[in-house]
Amino acid sequence: MAAVYRASVDVHRDVPPWVRRQLLALDAARYGDRELSTRMAAVPVEDAFAEPWRVLWATGARSDPHFRMNPSGHTGGVDAVVTTFSDGRHVVVTGSKDQTVRVRDLETGRPVGGPMSDLDGRVWAVATQVVDGRTYVVTAGDWAVRAWDLATRQQTGKLPGINGEVWCLSTAVIHGRPCVLAGDDDVSVRVWDLVSGEQVGELTGHDDFLMAIDTLVIDDRPHAVGCMSGGSIRQWDLTTGQSVGEPLPGHDGEAWAVATAVVGGRAHAITAGYDATVRVWDLAMGREVGRLVGHDGTVSAVVTAVIGGELRVVTGGSDGTVCLWDPATTRQIGRELVFPAPVHALTVTPEGSLVVGFGGDVAALSLHADPDSMRP
Repeated sequence: MAAVYRASVDVHRDVPPWVRRQLLALDAARYGDRELSTRMAAVPVEDAFAEPWRVLWATGARSDPHFRMNPSGHTGGVDAVVTTFSDGRHVVVTGSKDQTVRVRDLETGRPVGGPMSDLDGRVWAVATQVVDGRTYVVTAGDWAVRAWDLATRQQTGKLPGINGEVWCLSTAVIHGRPCVLAGDDDVSVRVWDLVSGEQVGELTGHDDFLMAIDTLVIDDRPHAVGCMSGGSIRQWDLTTGQSVGEPLPGHDGEAWAVATAVVGGRAHAITAGYDATVRVWDLAMGREVGRLVGHDGTVSAVVTAVIGGELRVVTGGSDGTVCLWDPATTRQIGRELVFPAPVHALTVTPEGSLVVGFGGDVAALSLHADPDSMRP
């Protein structure tokens, strides 16, 4: 228990009691003591309700080696987190600066099989796609985009044409074919057939390189929205590869993350970046329609998800916080979650579980109450 207290004492020493409760519950889970974590989370705090998010498990890269019960597996920062199904179980797939991709059971946090290695560099992005019952994992990093069979951990192909660092990638079905989209620092944004590995297209109309990308369907046609190195936001029709409309003005500095959603029946993009803002864009109108303001520092992760039956935006940043937002009203819902290291990756499962990559660790949390109803 003393080791748990010491793990993040530099963070929780001077914070309000409700933040200290969060951090102690998280650190107990990082030491593998889920019972202690649950007890910590339930401690009454004056003028604060119990936390709506409950820690399922967390890895312990920074825990005291004399007491370590739940090692991380990763030895570098976690920059990519996705979830998928494999062999009948829900799994978490993480990519790291340590040049590995690792897989864990979502419910227990236990490793599932060995790591995917032989990546020749840092892993900046990970995506998954199911094709004919097989789950593929696609990794992006230094000088390569690779596809893997998740069940066998065997590499199925190194996609051609990459000439630099790849910061992001996404998947989409184009003309009935499962495809991968990625760009490197030679400005090109390529499209490959995931199964054959053949390049089948290229996105055009831009002159800077891609920092973040997400896909969506508009009027039954696949589209992509990308954040560019100059801070602008671009949209492409993936059936033609051509840009749609004028670039949106974007952020003051680089934009690091993008997510898409349908808000009020209209396609929207939510972008985040170096200027500490999260911006909401109506893609049909071609303009910014709102800002989510609350982070102190770069916002490097954003996802959209249905939580408690409502569309929500979840963001994570270098300030070590994760915030939940209503995109229709742009208001923050409940209190932020606090982590003892910068948050560079996160995702939300269809069931509403939250998976967060912070520093070199990963944590899974389940929602057991509506955050909006638990504000003091």
